Amino acid sequence: MERREIDFTEHYDAVVEAMTSGGLLLAAYDSSGRPNAMTIGWGTMGSIWSMPMWIVLVRPSRYTYECIEHSGCFTVNAAPAAMAEALMICGTRSGRDGDKLADAALTAEKARLIEAPTLAECPIVYECEVVHCNDLVPDALAKEIRQSAYAGGDFHRVYFGRILAAAAAENAAELVR
Repeated sequence: MERREIDFTEHYDAVVEAMTSGGLLLAAYDSSGRPNAMTIGWGTMGSIWSMPMWIVLVRPSRYTYECIEHSGCFTVNAAPAAMAEALMICGTRSGRDGDKLADAALTAEKARLIEAPTLAECPIVYECEVVHCNDLVPDALAKEIRQSAYAGGDFHRVYFGRILAAAAAENAAELVR
């Protein structure tokens, strides 16, 4: 899919809408150079430290965690609504067990500025370099969140990814809604 460079805020509303419906894929390479993607529904995009930033949460038990720890970067890819099956595959299977991208009929492409894959089928992509991360502190988390989101433990690591590049296809906002 051909994309042009955009300001990271250009399709903000469409991307937030996609995130709330599980239409975002976080992608990174593993230590052997194999691409991996994970469906995400928790994160935020904005400005921190006067930098455009994606903040994403990844559990240490996830294979994607290993990939980001290895590479120090990731992409956020907004998927079109028609990719519901691919999103389900990437959200329910582990990259440790096989090639999720092949199973989901997704194509990894080399990002422009970082060592992480973008996904050819996604009309909006963000290339992010990790500038900070921290682990959630269970005792500092509201009890209701701890009980509802972390009943089994496995608290997220929060990654602050500086957006180094953003690109979108011509009709990207309509495709991801």
